[in-house]
Amino acid sequence: MAETNNEQVMSKRDAFSDRLKKKYPDQEFGDDEALFGRINADYDDYDKQLGEYQQREQSIVDMFNSDPRSAHFMNNWRQGSTPEVELMRQFGDTFKEALDDPEKLDELEAAHKEYLERVAKSKELEEQYNQNIGQSIETLDQFQAENGLDDAKTDEVADFINGIVNDAIRGIYKRESMEMVLKAINHDEDVATADADAEVRGRNAKINESLRKRQAGDGTASLNGRNGRGSTPAGPDMGALGNIGNSGDIFSRGGEKRITRR
Repeated sequence: MAETNNEQVMSKRDAFSDRLKKKYPDQEFGDDEALFGRINADYDDYDKQLGEYQQREQSIVDMFNSDPRSAHFMNNWRQGSTPEVELMRQFGDTFKEALDDPEKLDELEAAHKEYLERVAKSKELEEQYNQNIGQSIETLDQFQAENGLDDAKTDEVADFINGIVNDAIRGIYKRESMEMVLKAINHDEDVATADADAEVRGRNAKINESLRKRQAGDGTASLNGRNGRGSTPAGPDMGALGNIGNSGDIFSRGGEKRITRR
């Protein structure tokens, strides 16, 4: 930071980093790679959203250009007119004939059925919301108390969740949301891996301690020493010659008596 008239003035770089930290409190921007990586991801998200907005806007423009009456219909409705009146005002005989046309009756009934189902679903969702919101508020209060959060930070948590839900409804999946979910998904697996590693380290430590005590001596005679009969070290497979060992001679090992020639 630059200092002017005994006041610290934040550089544009520091100001931008501070802005990113507020937006992404769980991320670090200590080096250029992290900083510009975040900027690049934000630009990608911005370009995606802008492209979606432009696509929707172009669709509306194309609709208005194909039939100017649709533009008048939407504009008059926006200014307070009702849609049924505007349908009659803008489409006149076409709309009236459709109501009286038996061939259109099935399509109109199907459309009306879709409308009723949509209204019923909306009411059902509203009832579920009213039933669940009370418990959700209690859970949020408990979360706030357990983590020592102030109201502002708690509201930020709730707003972040609402933002993810609203984005998903509109088909928007942001990078920071995916990163957060990935951390949550991997958390249990990381904890399990850490526990397994700790168990292996503990087991190895016990083995090493046991070997260390054996090497230091436990007061018993060595089986391979002078006072014990130990096993002969294994050697290469030599067939019949393998019967010849280091103890005794060939006669005594074979149970034969040696004949002394005079």
